[in-house]
Amino acid sequence: MIARLKKRSEFLRIARTQNKWVTPGLIMQVRHHSPQEKAETAKQPICVGFTVSRKVGNAVQRNRAKRRLRAVTDELLAQHVKPGNDIVIIGRRATIARPFGLLKADFEKALKKLSIYQDATPQACEQSV
Repeated sequence: MIARLKKRSEFLRIARTQNKWVTPGLIMQVRHHSPQEKAETAKQPICVGFTVSRKVGNAVQRNRAKRRLRAVTDELLAQHVKPGNDIVIIGRRATIARPFGLLKADFEKALKKLSIYQDATPQACEQSV
């Protein structure tokens, strides 16, 4: 199950870890759960939040960037992210115009560099079909 981060304090908690990777299409920040947290949050192993600053553009452009990031996340997150992580995805100016295939590649590269990437499991592939 994937939960959404919505409170500012949750975003700041993840940013404090200073564990991030920057790609042309997005910035990804990650916080790994402690063993105690993993036991408490067994129902919600992955939490995701999205943010796009005003530097990207007006409200229409920011919302478009968030929609594109959500689409990439919905497609790849359940299959390729190890459970027990909180993730914040930050949109950049290039997020809006970047081809969707390259945006997906940026997402996967960030997951790999942050050591939270896992190969798709057969069960996850069957569920997505």
